[in-house]
Amino acid sequence: VILMDVQLAGQMNGIEAAVAIRRERPRMPCVFYSIQDDDAYYRAFRHAGILSHYAYVRKSNYLLPDMIVPLLRDAVDGRGFIDPDIESRVQEVRLKDEHAPLDLLEPNEQVVARMLAQGMTNEQIATRLGFRDKRTISRVNGQIYATWGLNTNNTDEKVARTRAAILLATGRLIHWDEEGEAFVQDERGEWVAWRVEAAFRNE
Repeated sequence: VILMDVQLAGQMNGIEAAVAIRRERPRMPCVFYSIQDDDAYYRAFRHAGILSHYAYVRKSNYLLPDMIVPLLRDAVDGRGFIDPDIESRVQEVRLKDEHAPLDLLEPNEQVVARMLAQGMTNEQIATRLGFRDKRTISRVNGQIYATWGLNTNNTDEKVARTRAAILLATGRLIHWDEEGEAFVQDERGEWVAWRVEAAFRNE
């Protein structure tokens, strides 16, 4: 049985190391613990496909010292356990990945969106991409806004550009209501008020 932090020195994190070990020793019991709150670890766990003989808990859990031995035994017996808070974050990352704004755009639109997010004007983008008429970029912007739901009647160009930059920076779809309040989808797919401080906690 393996007891391992998800943050390791070297190229692999603990989850990736466990996957590599399980290639040689299938279903090797592993208990992960971590204080890290980084999307990369939750994404690695989701992609690992670990289904049994494991536990994933927070190092900050004050019950952890009393939980370790039972968790190790459960992992050996083939059971799986994930801390509810970690499970919530795994699902949050899954939802973010499934609704990544850039993935909804065509390649040329992705290029323009990145430049737009850098604060470049339509004329600057047109020059950079070799277009003589900046109206070409305006049309691309319009398609980006439509795809991301930013082309409402009460949204002007400056607001749409700002919101597009926010979507690109956070990597998730955001819906603004008529009052300007922002909403995002939670792990259950329900629209909830967006907590800005949570969105940028890993920056």
